[in-house]
Amino acid sequence: MKKTLQIAGAYIGVIVGAGFASGQEVLQFFTAFGWYGLAGTVISTILFAFLGMHVLQLGQHMQTTSHKVVIYKICGKYIGFFVDIILTFFLFGVAVIMIAGSGSIFEQQFGISAILGNFILTLLVIATLCLNVKKIISVISLITPYLFLMMFVIVGFALFNSDLSLHQMSAIADSQTAAASNWFVSAALYVSFNIVLAFSMLIVMGSSEKEIGSISRGGLLGGVGLGILLFVINIGLFFNIDRVLTVDMPTLLLATEISPIVGVLMSIALLGMIFNTAVGMLYTFTTRFVKPDKPSFKKIVVMISLLAFASSFVGFTKLVNTLYPFTGYLGFALVIAIIVSWISWKRRGLSRSES
Repeated sequence: MKKTLQIAGAYIGVIVGAGFASGQEVLQFFTAFGWYGLAGTVISTILFAFLGMHVLQLGQHMQTTSHKVVIYKICGKYIGFFVDIILTFFLFGVAVIMIAGSGSIFEQQFGISAILGNFILTLLVIATLCLNVKKIISVISLITPYLFLMMFVIVGFALFNSDLSLHQMSAIADSQTAAASNWFVSAALYVSFNIVLAFSMLIVMGSSEKEIGSISRGGLLGGVGLGILLFVINIGLFFNIDRVLTVDMPTLLLATEISPIVGVLMSIALLGMIFNTAVGMLYTFTTRFVKPDKPSFKKIVVMISLLAFASSFVGFTKLVNTLYPFTGYLGFALVIAIIVSWISWKRRGLSRSES
């Protein structure tokens, strides 16, 4: 059970980066659809649970520390080459975005220079990446329960403080620009984007465990946990939609309205989630080129992390607007490949049982 919870916590921790925990992504992909956004969170929960479970199983089955082997296996030679290149670039890009996001929080909430904030996170990431993979998974999974606690407290207060009628909430939500044309596509697009983000780390996590039962249960539980977080954040934002539309980090606004202390605690939670994602992205980006047991791994980690720090000067918002929209549609190709590989896996299992 301990391994199951650890895997589930790490899965959640890798996906819940700055945009998820801040509420900005939830606002665009779910809350903008009003009540239909709640149905979207249910669809996302099912997809997160199924896809997370199977990607972990692929990692456990193929025993590889790089996503490259799995990508070529499930996508084929030619499509696999394209997906591998884009996915590898995306890993580094998201790490850069996380480092830039940490600087924004340090500056906004604590009055610390954004550049210094970026550097502090980079040093923490380098220190963590020099550990072995099991310790990295443990570090990532530790922060998840803290985020759950913070979100339930914030949303609980936000629901009681809302003075909007249900009709007003729906009207305001309907007037907003959403991430996609309808709630179902938006929910699927959100999952596909995040599966691209988590794919490589899930492969590494799966390959580090020998028990298929823990892997499967961890993926399912992690997906359900992500769905619960989505639902809770979405409800909190929907009931306070008149106040959260104009801010970059809606959940941080709701937390600060409760108390400045709660705002600081939420900032810590956001930084923890950013740290989790940065660690996961830079680890799997590095293992794409060099195995973690090689003597040169730590030196390369330091070089890549410092390069990500230098790239973060471009700015958080500009990086998000440039990189994120493209990757959601790439994710559909990867999601289809994962589903096809699952169907093929089940058919082979059925054929063996009949013979």
